[in-house]
Amino acid sequence: MFLTKKEQEMCDGEYGETIRKSMDILVALGDIYGASKLVDITSAQVSGVSYKTIGEAGLEYLQDLAKDGSGKATINASLNPPGTDLDNWKELGFPEYFAVKQNEIVDAYADLGIAKTCTCTPYLVGNVPRFRDHVSWSESSAVAYVNSVIGARTNREGGPAALAAAIVGKTPLYGFHLDENRKANLVVNVSTELKGADYGALGYIIGKVVGGGVPYFKLENTPNNNNLKTLGAALASSGSVALYHVEDVTPEFGTNNVEEIEDIMFITDKEIAETRQNLTTTDKEIDLVCLGCPHASLEEIKEVAQVVQGKTIKNKLWICTSVSVKATADRMGYTQIIEAAGGNIVCDTCMVVAPIEEMGFEVIGVNSAKAANYVPSMCGLDVVYDDVENLIHFE
Repeated sequence: MFLTKKEQEMCDGEYGETIRKSMDILVALGDIYGASKLVDITSAQVSGVSYKTIGEAGLEYLQDLAKDGSGKATINASLNPPGTDLDNWKELGFPEYFAVKQNEIVDAYADLGIAKTCTCTPYLVGNVPRFRDHVSWSESSAVAYVNSVIGARTNREGGPAALAAAIVGKTPLYGFHLDENRKANLVVNVSTELKGADYGALGYIIGKVVGGGVPYFKLENTPNNNNLKTLGAALASSGSVALYHVEDVTPEFGTNNVEEIEDIMFITDKEIAETRQNLTTTDKEIDLVCLGCPHASLEEIKEVAQVVQGKTIKNKLWICTSVSVKATADRMGYTQIIEAAGGNIVCDTCMVVAPIEEMGFEVIGVNSAKAANYVPSMCGLDVVYDDVENLIHFE
């Protein structure tokens, strides 16, 4: 891989140990994947934040890296969700030992110049690349969104690689950074109108089929950005999809010669209904309805507020989002409506990376196919998959 004079000096440690370690990671990735060079990036999004997933070893690594003090993020960089609401963990019942460690992890990232926004939807809170920008993002649903809906360019990076890229301001030029790898290899014809949790079911079906490929969807109706967020998250969790196209919707759909694609699938309402049913693992009562995987937008919080307004919720309700979106929900009165009904808007974390299995819950109600896919394996709990209005029960 070609390196400029300055990049070689970074590798040689002339800019400090943190930058040298970061360059080691990026150069190794570039060599593995046959990158020709490094390319400048405009933003990064870093995963590997929850104490549940990185543990003591991850915390020590970050603290050591930050202690060196020779390198900090040089571009707009934000964090993935941690395992707790950083400010209100005690009120929500998160274990204290976990919350203390979790805040130490986030503080270490902050010492490295990564913003403590803590969300899997950074494009809703200021980390918004432009069309065709090169970026280094690692959260699977965010990667699918930024590649597909915004049209910026990233591979599905691991947390350490995204952190290294944030510090150096560069990433290896390979994979989805190149035009030739952004072409669709599967056409999906959907012959039924989709709404709500249908988009997650569709993504779950296609992700399992296409793996790391690039699907091209022909839909009966036009999805909004929340629908696309849901679709991409499901594609990325049942498969490893980093980019998809939707005809007449996403910015790069016209770069595909669809008539030349030989692999074609047909999806009807039958497949959607069966998948929705199969994503549910139990018929027991729901202990906790947990929405916001990926993190809820203001519009999604408004919709929940309309469902619960003037009522009393029987089961617990968490809506996971960023502190920025919650602040706007507070001003709009949505938070007050939800809290009056007995629910909570939970910041920073989500049900997948939180220690919910330690908090007395057994059955989680979700409208996210990503959550339905991950919660049983990562948390050991049962899930009920459905639309919001069917999950929330009232007194």
